[in-house]
Amino acid sequence: MSARGGSVPKKAGCLGSSQEAGCAQKTQAVIELRQQHSLATLLKIAKLSRSTFYYQAKIQQGSDKYAALKAQIREVYERHKGCYGYRRITAELHNAGSGVNHKTVQRLIQLLGLRSLVRPKKYRSYRGEINSNVPNVLDRQFRADQPNQKWVTDVTEFNVRGDKLYLSPIMDLYNGEIVAYETRRTPQLPLVSNMLKRALSKLGDRQKPLLHSDSNTVDARCC
Repeated sequence: MSARGGSVPKKAGCLGSSQEAGCAQKTQAVIELRQQHSLATLLKIAKLSRSTFYYQAKIQQGSDKYAALKAQIREVYERHKGCYGYRRITAELHNAGSGVNHKTVQRLIQLLGLRSLVRPKKYRSYRGEINSNVPNVLDRQFRADQPNQKWVTDVTEFNVRGDKLYLSPIMDLYNGEIVAYETRRTPQLPLVSNMLKRALSKLGDRQKPLLHSDSNTVDARCC
């Protein structure tokens, strides 16, 4: 037998036999299959009336201490069109006054079969526009004999809970120390210029380090 244009899975086989499954078992099977098939079709196969189904469902819901929380989780998930994972759903629940633990939310999401439709992106270096006129003076000579002799910098893009964040640090190749850094939500000139001002303020009168970047225009304009 088919439902909504597809075949009812083997799991529904017990629905039609009162000898193999009682009303409670049939109701549980209908609940599990309800997302894939119409309720009317499942009740017809199970030979359950709507009143019996809703009565049994209410009893089963009453025995589930997480029933209300599951409903909240599904509501948040559907309201955000499947874009929220367990962390952001937990944050939404906390904002609504719930003190539920994120591990509980994660477990219930798995039980409900909900999956975030958006995968978090790994961070990547922000390339900007490549300026081919800037020579590579460092030429992969990453060893420095003294502090503030060779600096390297780059702009890196991170994805923080769905929002972009840009990090611009300067590292001293002598000891790997971060001389200065700046973070902003957009890769604009102050991201690098503010970082450079802080780094240059730490130099002595005769210190003039070589500053190497990936030759993108964001850094090149400030050098």
